[in-house]
Amino acid sequence: QVQLAESGGGLVQAGASTRLSCGISGRAYSSTVMGWFRQAPGKEREFVSAIRWGAGTTYYSDSVKGRFTISRVSATNMLFLQMNNLKPEDTAIYYCAADQIYGRLRAGLADYWGQGTQVTVSS
Repeated sequence: QVQLAESGGGLVQAGASTRLSCGISGRAYSSTVMGWFRQAPGKEREFVSAIRWGAGTTYYSDSVKGRFTISRVSATNMLFLQMNNLKPEDTAIYYCAADQIYGRLRAGLADYWGQGTQVTVSS
């Protein structure tokens, strides 16, 4: 059993940076894939980024590539999303997720989800 808890976010201005954190209780095995998703008002939840816990291989959606960076610290079971050059269209609830299979996580079908944290970018 894995439990996820996001923190960070809040209200930021366009062009600014912020970092989201996701604490993981329960063991994150090397085969685990962790990711970030977001859901804006009136829109479906969408993939943002993912990382293979063991290898550190990262994946990004086109909309955030070059602006966001996903990382993890295995020793403390923490997942991060550094978000730079934020835009109003990045406003959403951000969720972290975990699964053993990248394709399943990428499709939004991960086994484990956090409760989400709000990020609001003002113009």
